[in-house]
Amino acid sequence: MGVIEIKWQAFVIFLILFLLVTVLGFYAARWKRGDLDLLDEWGLGGRRFGTVITWFLLGGDLYTAYTFIAVPALVYGVGAFGFFAVPYTIVLYPIMFVVMPRLWRVCKVHSFVTPSDFVKARFDSRSMSLAVAITGILATMPYIALQLVGIQAVLVAMGFTSTGALKDLPLFVAFAILAAYTYTSGLRAPALTAVVKDILIYATVIVAVIVIPAKLGGFTHIFAVSKTALIAKKGSLILTPKLYGAFASIALGSAFALLLYPHVITGTLGAKSGRTIERNAALLPLYSVALALLALLGYMAIAAGIKTSVSSEVVPLLLIKTLPEWFVGIAFAAIAIGALVPAAIMSIAAANLFSRNIYKDFFKPEATTQDEARVAKIVSLIVKLGALLFVVIIPLKYAIYLQTLGGIWILQTGPAIIGGLWTRWFHKKALLIGWAVGMAWGTYMAYTLKFASSTYPLHIFGRTELGYAAVWAVIANLILVVVLSAIFNAAKLPNGVDKTSASDYLPQDQASTELQPN
Repeated sequence: MGVIEIKWQAFVIFLILFLLVTVLGFYAARWKRGDLDLLDEWGLGGRRFGTVITWFLLGGDLYTAYTFIAVPALVYGVGAFGFFAVPYTIVLYPIMFVVMPRLWRVCKVHSFVTPSDFVKARFDSRSMSLAVAITGILATMPYIALQLVGIQAVLVAMGFTSTGALKDLPLFVAFAILAAYTYTSGLRAPALTAVVKDILIYATVIVAVIVIPAKLGGFTHIFAVSKTALIAKKGSLILTPKLYGAFASIALGSAFALLLYPHVITGTLGAKSGRTIERNAALLPLYSVALALLALLGYMAIAAGIKTSVSSEVVPLLLIKTLPEWFVGIAFAAIAIGALVPAAIMSIAAANLFSRNIYKDFFKPEATTQDEARVAKIVSLIVKLGALLFVVIIPLKYAIYLQTLGGIWILQTGPAIIGGLWTRWFHKKALLIGWAVGMAWGTYMAYTLKFASSTYPLHIFGRTELGYAAVWAVIANLILVVVLSAIFNAAKLPNGVDKTSASDYLPQDQASTELQPN
């Protein structure tokens, strides 16, 4: 293959664990058996996942290979600001506790598979439903592509540095396997393989934060070296006051945005009850502890003298330099499997959106759920192939640019999805206009920043406030929605018919009590 200096110990262990996940992926078709020719079974696992499996599934969904690679790399590059991912995941779970069980309940009652299904029924608007579907697909595609960065990084680190047609062969093989077992097993595959992924991630983090500091002279030495190095790079070991606003807004905005991504909603809707989601919202912060420890790898890389201009190489190079080769194989498998699990869920979520809210709504209204499932399976393959070709053919920076835009874009669906869970007062035309303005302004802000950052300096009332561009855009979006809804409702413009009822959003016992006569 033209491969040089392959680290065989690491590769053999990596391969064994990868094969284990492959077997589990195909076995998942028989696990919690259901008719996988139905979209609800293939795309949501029949909504039968309990607390433990949902915990692993959402953990695998929220904490991806890109997280494993990108968060320490950001800390390595800029210091304290890279830790925004830690409070953002802490803020995420109280929001999840309030929002997601309510969404699960109404989706269960009406057999909704996607957030677009809910928006269409709530606001009687195919246009707003289409906007949510397109936004979700656009935001998800670069996210899938970036999962490949983790796999590429560990393959290169293990010695797979050939050129020409063979360079990306291992990547194609990995994603061919992923495509095959996702097509066969649907959401059951990432749910089952997430168990292995999360165990490996926790093992890697625990070993790394014990062994690496001991080799580098302890955390006191690590922080001292990092402080000096970061000052030279115009970063900081501790967050500076001028960045407080940007840090807080990107943490809060990212928390809301993450809940709106199709793959997170898909993983959540696979739970067997609203109570299951509530329990998971209480338990999932355990991952935030792992993430905080993971972020420290950035400082460890500085102290270990890792020198690279390629951010995706920081963690692999650190692990190779400081850990035994056999354990590096385990760590690299954790990263690679950490790419496969979310990539599978993301492709399923995008396929569900296309099949249910584009194919059925606009091309074949008479499609059966079997037709929807068949189209979703095909689209999931196309989505993965597209992401793979994107990474192989197009420079990585463009995938990162689109990922930056993805976070800005997906937050613009918040007024319709999260707002719609509590109120029908919003006018459907106002929601569509607000969404369009938020998308346009958010994209403009990212463009003016040359996609190098997502924190935008907003000049308002003689002040300059540095904040997350997605938050500025969604504020404008919400203002327009509220003002235009007031105008349109006062003018009595038609606003369709709400196909949901108040009891749909409540726990079953509470809904039954409210329906009883006094």
